[in-house]
Amino acid sequence: MCNLFNQTSAKEAMRRVFPDRPWDDGTGNLGPADIYPDRDAAIVRRDGESMVLARARWGLPSPPQFHSKSGIDRGVTNVRNTASAHWRRWLGPENRCLVPFDRFAEPGPGGNCWFEIADGRPAFFAGIQVPRWRSIRKLKDGETIDDLFAFLTCPPNAEVAAVHPKAMPVLLLESADWEGWLTLPWTEANRLQRPAPDGSLRRLET
Repeated sequence: MCNLFNQTSAKEAMRRVFPDRPWDDGTGNLGPADIYPDRDAAIVRRDGESMVLARARWGLPSPPQFHSKSGIDRGVTNVRNTASAHWRRWLGPENRCLVPFDRFAEPGPGGNCWFEIADGRPAFFAGIQVPRWRSIRKLKDGETIDDLFAFLTCPPNAEVAAVHPKAMPVLLLESADWEGWLTLPWTEANRLQRPAPDGSLRRLET
């Protein structure tokens, strides 16, 4: 399960992949960083015909049975079971987003193994966003209202399976898939919940 990724070129990706569409940058001073659960990251969402690079907190609302006795909800970073009633309400185009990344980590023997797109093309995770969600993420902060996100996972391709045989993030590598993820009904968009093609990733030496 991917619980660490890097965003270094999110703004550059917006310029490269949406050159003919207006877009707004709502991320403020959010800079390049390794992204951990419950941290802010950049996501891409539609606003009519425009694209918005927005800021959101990593971790969707958990099912109520997973909240702590004090009401704390740590959030869910990866979504696999899209047949669950808990997730179905957020699978429509209005709740989908693209999550830009430069590389992502999967747990492997001895620690994290990092992967990047082998040919260097821009790519996104297939994201789900839930805006303005009220919850208690940390007891010391009390109740907060946050824009939240997570991304889908699927069975791993060959490169990821070599170190983590359970799952990998759903990667969107083609412009048609970016557009489809943001616009298609779930009955068509669900085909995108699939492993990236074998050979599309390069494992980084650490």
